[in-house]
Amino acid sequence: MAPEIDITPEGLAAVRAELDELTRVRRPNIVEKIKSARELGDLSENFEYHSAKNEQGFIESRIQELEQIVKNHRLIEAGAPSGVVRLGSTVRFNEDGGPEESYRIVGPAEADPAQGRVSNESAMGRALLGGKAGEEVEVVTDSGSSYRVKILAIE
Repeated sequence: MAPEIDITPEGLAAVRAELDELTRVRRPNIVEKIKSARELGDLSENFEYHSAKNEQGFIESRIQELEQIVKNHRLIEAGAPSGVVRLGSTVRFNEDGGPEESYRIVGPAEADPAQGRVSNESAMGRALLGGKAGEEVEVVTDSGSSYRVKILAIE
């Protein structure tokens, strides 16, 4: 059995929307591209055909990935603030009195640090989980170095 994939309700909705777009729109479009490229003749030197087949491979791979997320998801439910960082929490923190940063702790399927979402499996996510406001936690990076951040607030 495949492992469960932690995801927020809004993350699951986004996955389902992307899956729908890929299966209803992009997959049929790429099939048409391949069909048109085949009609151009010699496939061994047909750039359009090879490009379309390559794109089809990427689309099919992404569809499989999204289907696995939908099939094996476990919703991260936002509950009442517990005072402890957990999946679904938004955490405000800073490093050595530096600028304040804020991240929501999510599953790896919807992690996007540029959008303020870090995975519970990332170095930052692992360090913050279980922490409380006012505590300092140590973030140990994959390279083995570490630094400390202070949790300012949990939402």
